[in-house]
Amino acid sequence: MEKPENFKSGYVAILGRPNVGKSTLLNQLLKMKLSIVTPKPQTTRKKVLGILNGENFQIIFIDTPGIIDPTYNLQKVMMKYVRHAIEDADVVIYMVDASAPHQHFEEVQEHLNGVEKPVVLLLNKIDRVKKDQLLPMIDGYRQIHPFRAIIPISALKGDGLDRVIPELVKLLPEGHPYYPSDYITPEQERFFVAEIIREKIFLLYGEEIPYATHVEIEEFKERPGHKDYIRAVIYVEKNSQKGILIGKQGQALKRVGQLAREEIEVFLGRPVYLELFVKVNEDWRKSDSKIRRLGY
Repeated sequence: MEKPENFKSGYVAILGRPNVGKSTLLNQLLKMKLSIVTPKPQTTRKKVLGILNGENFQIIFIDTPGIIDPTYNLQKVMMKYVRHAIEDADVVIYMVDASAPHQHFEEVQEHLNGVEKPVVLLLNKIDRVKKDQLLPMIDGYRQIHPFRAIIPISALKGDGLDRVIPELVKLLPEGHPYYPSDYITPEQERFFVAEIIREKIFLLYGEEIPYATHVEIEEFKERPGHKDYIRAVIYVEKNSQKGILIGKQGQALKRVGQLAREEIEVFLGRPVYLELFVKVNEDWRKSDSKIRRLGY
């Protein structure tokens, strides 16, 4: 197969602390919702691949969990995904929340210590920043790492994103596309269905419940002429969590199912029959063997 002339292709890892807007950025760049987004930190657990195809480029974005100091085994695995994403990437995007009252310069420097790939810094949420604060912030970041570009953006509003892609394409190696040009992601439908259900749990429940849940698709049957059948199990760590998740007379779980089904139907473009079950898998986040069995 002949290599297209001047064609650029490669992997771009999106890094940053929790809740800086990494998943929102990916969804905006792809112009579709691929990564789930909630106001809670650490919504993203696994790396999510999204493919952007242009006339002379193909960028495979790797959305990663927010960088934290892990306190239990699942978080350790999540940080391993971040390290692997950096290793796999040709270019790294590092995102910061420009509207945060304190900028963590030393922390960013630490996260990028030893990263030899070209790094583009995105200052996100600039719609909430006074103009006169932006230049000193850019100067502060210039001093901690040789960023190839520093771009102020608002991922949510789409401001400044037109500058991001040309900068990335400049830094990508020349080469063949990795995927057919009509691909948006290599992930399976099952993965996204599970993520949609998990997003609704993050949005509807407070405190510990969302973090203690894992969603597994046990059955996914396409039935031509009928609704697709999806059977999903939501694992929690304790009986008390199971009770809260299900709610009085099953009403809370029913609400999760209703919201998830509506979005799954939009995502798949066809009607589905969704059944949700809740099971206890004691302290699964702390057990390496259980984490592995659940596909992390």
